[in-house]
Amino acid sequence: MKKVVILISGRGSNMEAILRAQPPVEFAAVISNKADAAGLETARAHGIPTAVLSHKGFDSREAFDAELARLIDGYTPDLIVLAGFMRILSEGFVRHYEGRMINIHPSLLPAFTGLNTHARAIDEGCKLHGCTVHFVTGELDHGPIIAQAAVPVLNDDTPETLSARVLVQEHRLYPEAVRWFAEDRLSLLDGKVRVRLDTVDPSASLRFPA
Repeated sequence: MKKVVILISGRGSNMEAILRAQPPVEFAAVISNKADAAGLETARAHGIPTAVLSHKGFDSREAFDAELARLIDGYTPDLIVLAGFMRILSEGFVRHYEGRMINIHPSLLPAFTGLNTHARAIDEGCKLHGCTVHFVTGELDHGPIIAQAAVPVLNDDTPETLSARVLVQEHRLYPEAVRWFAEDRLSLLDGKVRVRLDTVDPSASLRFPA
């Protein structure tokens, strides 16, 4: 059974969705850069070890990331899951976990990398919006795509209403992607993710909510 370490900075709603889904993994630890992150209590309630490493005591991003990597590696994880970890990761850190670290982003990448994705999708007149699970690389929000889920953008949508609908899909999609990794269904070939189709419905990763 593969071991997973989850990184959070806040309430960790995607983390909670993954825990509820019970993918066939061992949750080795939940780590936060903020001691008051609400998700730490959620992890403890599930019996998962927690740790806090504040970035404020370090002189550089690279120094913090080096210490964070040492902390993570103490749990010998197979997969690192970013679940609202609000830090831009250094190139060395990302390279260290290449092919073993995933993230979820609230847009249909490669569209709308970065912040304020829902407002930007509305402003651009998009008819579809959604979320993307991807492997993390050195280029922000540009890693190989594992899966996507789409929702329609309605005429009366606000960033808040659109965000809420996308979040429902995030909570469905992220646990599914973790399960795929745990069951060795994913492979990287020429910078693209392949999902083993004998066990996965090829239409399952992109759908509209009911």
